[in-house]
Amino acid sequence: MTDAEKPKKPGLGTLIKSILAAAIGVQTDKNREQDFNEGNPLAFIIGGFVFTALFILTIALIVGLVTR
Repeated sequence: MTDAEKPKKPGLGTLIKSILAAAIGVQTDKNREQDFNEGNPLAFIIGGFVFTALFILTIALIVGLVTR
């Protein structure tokens, strides 16, 4: 397989966009297939955990501010 035939690895921006789109359920089939074919599963798993932690902390902060 030559360099031109190798699948291109997604960048950080593409990774973040895919994680956010998947989190809210609006990712297209084309992008999902591209992520599965070209992406590193570990990067998506770690990104998912980081997103979930940040989401929970943000909600907890907002609830704390509102109930104060």
